Amino acid sequence: MAGLALGTTLSRLTGFARTSLLVAALGAQLHADLFTIANTLPNMLYILVAGGVFNTVLVPHLVRSMKNDHDGGQAYASRVLTLAAVFLACVTLMLTLAVPVLLRVVVDDSYFGSALTEQRESIVDLARYCLPQVFFYGMFVVVGQILNARGVFGPMMWAPIANNAIAIGVLGAYLFVYGPARGRQLWGAYTTGQELLLGIGSTLGIAAQFLILLIYLRRTDIRYRPRFDLRGSGLGATLRLAGWTVLFVLVNQLAYVLIVRLASAGAAMQAAQGAGGGAGYTVYSNAFLLIMVPHAIVTVSLATTINPTLAAFGVDGDVRSLASHLTQAIKRVLSVIIPICAVLPVIAPVLADILWGYAGARDSLRPLAHTVALFSPGLALFTVHYLVLRGLFALERHKTVFLVQCLIAASNVALAATLTTAISNAAVAPLLAAAYSGAYLIGAAASVRVLDLLVGGPEYRELGAFVMRILPLSAAVALAAFGVRALVNVAGPLESGLVADKISAGVELLLVLLIGSTVAVMAGRLLGIGEITGAASAGTRLHRLVGRR
Repeated sequence: MAGLALGTTLSRLTGFARTSLLVAALGAQLHADLFTIANTLPNMLYILVAGGVFNTVLVPHLVRSMKNDHDGGQAYASRVLTLAAVFLACVTLMLTLAVPVLLRVVVDDSYFGSALTEQRESIVDLARYCLPQVFFYGMFVVVGQILNARGVFGPMMWAPIANNAIAIGVLGAYLFVYGPARGRQLWGAYTTGQELLLGIGSTLGIAAQFLILLIYLRRTDIRYRPRFDLRGSGLGATLRLAGWTVLFVLVNQLAYVLIVRLASAGAAMQAAQGAGGGAGYTVYSNAFLLIMVPHAIVTVSLATTINPTLAAFGVDGDVRSLASHLTQAIKRVLSVIIPICAVLPVIAPVLADILWGYAGARDSLRPLAHTVALFSPGLALFTVHYLVLRGLFALERHKTVFLVQCLIAASNVALAATLTTAISNAAVAPLLAAAYSGAYLIGAAASVRVLDLLVGGPEYRELGAFVMRILPLSAAVALAAFGVRALVNVAGPLESGLVADKISAGVELLLVLLIGSTVAVMAGRLLGIGEITGAASAGTRLHRLVGRR
C-alpha cells in the first residue's frame, strides 16, 4: 500500500502544481471558470455515460472470469476492451457535436445573456477541444480495472503524473506567451490561440495517461485481440447488473450538474453586471480538489487493494469475512482522515495562500479558505460512505446502492438550493461545500446502517465505538494546530514580499503538521488506538521508500 500511496501523493503534488499555475495564469473568477468548466465537462460526461459500469461493476466479473474461465479471463478482457473502445468513440463524437446543448444544461442562464456573448463563445470552443477526453478517460479506467483485477495496482496511481506534467508544461507556456490575467481579463473571454493551447494541451495530457497503462497491459498475460463475439460471453450479465449502477451514477451526476450550474452563477452574475469577484466553480472545484487529497492518498489507495479481496468474499458468499475485512479497513482509514478533517479548518487560510495566492487569484483567497473549511466534515463522512459502498458492490447490491445515492443526491441538491438562495455571489462556493457535508452526513449514516442490516454481526457497534475514541484525539490535534498558528501570528513574518510570504506560510504549515502529528501519535498511544500507531508506521515506511527512490 505504501507504493500506491507514494504514487498517489506524487500525483496529487503535481496536480497542485498544475492548479497553482492555473489560478496564477487565469485567476479564480469567470475567466478561470470558462476553462475549468469546459475541462471538467468530459469527466462529468464520461462518468454519466459509462463510469458506473467501468468503475465498479467490472472488477467482480473480471475476478470471476479469471477464476472460472479456462483461459484465465483472456477472452472476457478482450471483449470488454473492444466494446468499451467502440462505445466510447461513438459517444465522444456525439457529445462533441452537442456542446452548445450540453452547456445550456450545465451552466447558469446568465452565460446566455448579451453581456457574456464573448465568454459564451469561448466556453463552447474550449469544450469542443476538451471533449475527446471522454474516450481517453473511459479507456484509462477499463485498462486500469483489468490491471487491478490481476493484482497490478501501481500504474493507475502513477500514470496521472504524466497528465499533470503535460498540463504544467501547457500552463507554463501559456504564462510565457500570454502572461497572467489581470484586471478585467479576470472575467473576460479568451483569444483563439489561448483556447487552442489550453484545450488541446489538456486533452493530450489525458491521452498520455491512458497510453502509459497500455504499456503495462502488454506486460501482463493479457494478449488483446479485437473480439465482437459478445453473445454468450457473460457481458450481458455484467451489463444487466450495471443497470442499477448506471442509475446510481446517473442520479449522482445529475445532482453534480445542478451543483455546477449553481456554482457557475457565482462569478458569471458578477461579470454580467460588469464587475469582478464572486466565488464560482473554480473556487468550488479547487477547494474540492484539496479536500480530496487525503481521500486519494489514504482511502483510494487502500480501497484499490481491498476491492479484489472483497469481490472474492462476495463471490464465495462469505459475508462475515467481508464485514470484518471492511470494518478494519474503515477504522484504519478514519484513524488518519478524522484528525485531518479536524485540522483542515484551522490551516485552510495557510493552504489557500500557499496553493492559490498568486496574481489575480489573491482576491479569491478568503472564499477559497472558507470553502475548504466547510468541505472538511464532508471528507470524513464521504470516506465512510465510499468504503461501505465497496462492500455493497462486492455483494452486488446495486439496487441498494442506487437508493442510498438517491437520498444523498436529493439531500445535496435540496441543501444547496436552500443555502444559496438570496445570498451574495461571494458566498456561493462555501455554502455549496456546506451542502455537500450535510448530504454525506445523511448518506454515511444510511449506508452504514444498510450494510449492518445485510451482514449483521458486531462490526456496526465496533465502528461506532472507534469513532467515539478518535474524536477526542482529533480535537487535541486541532487545538495544537490552533496554538501553533496563534504563536506564529504573534511572531509575525520576518520579511515582506511574495517569496518571503510563501516561505513563512510554508514554515507555519510544516510546524502545524509536525506538532499535530506528534500530538496524534502520543494521544493514540495514550488512548490505546492501535490504528494511529499503525498509520505512523506506514508513514515511516513511505518516507523510507521515498528516500530510496
